Amino acid sequence: MDIYTIIFLALAVFIFIRLRSVLGQRTGSERPPFDRAARNALQGAPDSNVVPIPGKVIDQAPLAPTADVVAPTDRWKGLAEPGSSLALGLDAVAAQDSSFDPKHFLSGARSAYEMIVLAFANGDRRALRDLLSSEVYDSFETVIKDRERHEQKTETRFVSIDKAELVGAELRERTAQLTVRFVSQMISVTREKAGTIVDGNPDKVADITDVWTFARDITSRDPNWKLVGTGSSH
Repeated sequence: MDIYTIIFLALAVFIFIRLRSVLGQRTGSERPPFDRAARNALQGAPDSNVVPIPGKVIDQAPLAPTADVVAPTDRWKGLAEPGSSLALGLDAVAAQDSSFDPKHFLSGARSAYEMIVLAFANGDRRALRDLLSSEVYDSFETVIKDRERHEQKTETRFVSIDKAELVGAELRERTAQLTVRFVSQMISVTREKAGTIVDGNPDKVADITDVWTFARDITSRDPNWKLVGTGSSH
């Protein structure tokens, strides 16, 4: 080891000792570093080290209502006028049944309407029993029995269902009742056993307006609605 190596080693040791005395060494109990940015953010003070980003300042305005948070006046938009008896009835049903969706109901009612009309024409008691209240079923079955007694057969075909709209809603204790007006076009004819037409016209499309009322016990686990009242006009 020559003299120059010894001199460099001695110099390195000297520098190390000086740095150690100035910087110190970590023992694990030191306070965390001072966070200037965090302090300024909490106090609202400007930080001269922050470089502003070009662009507009966006105000933190309240969020617009989402589909689940709708202003009360628009709750039944497209279905009922605000403050109308229909809107108040829908409010009453929805207040007791959080799963109630009138648009979903109308879709189901439209399908039920077609199923019931066709089942009645075909004398399908099994299908009718699941869709009608006992009182309505009894009246439908009376007509079916009368056709069977006279050996008559009814043929009904839908051309279109042009409209299905809510016209009434109310809550009677635990029972929700919704009334729907159906506007449709159909062809219907009733024939005797020999084929003689006793009612209707197989070549004529009839404009039909039916006003039906459906009901459901909102405390029941059964989600299905049943037809409890009917009315119609040609």
